[in-house]
Amino acid sequence: MTYQSALEAYIKATNSHQFEEVAQVLHPEAVYWFTDKTCTTHEDIQQYFEQAWHIVKNEIYEAKDVMWLTATDTTAVCTYTYKYEGYIEGRFVTGSGRATNVFVVDESGDWKLIHEHLSPLP
Repeated sequence: MTYQSALEAYIKATNSHQFEEVAQVLHPEAVYWFTDKTCTTHEDIQQYFEQAWHIVKNEIYEAKDVMWLTATDTTAVCTYTYKYEGYIEGRFVTGSGRATNVFVVDESGDWKLIHEHLSPLP
């Protein structure tokens, strides 16, 4: 797996709406910075994801305009515009913001997401 395919796997896992899928691409020490909360454990991250999936039904999450800022044999950092669509209380909604993802190679040689920072567009 490459760092690019790790991002693709992360997006696919997110769209599965199954945290077990997301957890497979997360580093054990992953830290998330959301606009309204910092999550520093897999349990925190899982609760945040599951709450979002509960609020936004049938959500589809996308990464657009991905730019890899740096990449080595063990670390890769990208920014992108995230877009989502789904249903809140039966109404179709869309939104977008900015994302930064940091991927690292773990002890088994697999690329894992160790940090995500999401924020609204300026």
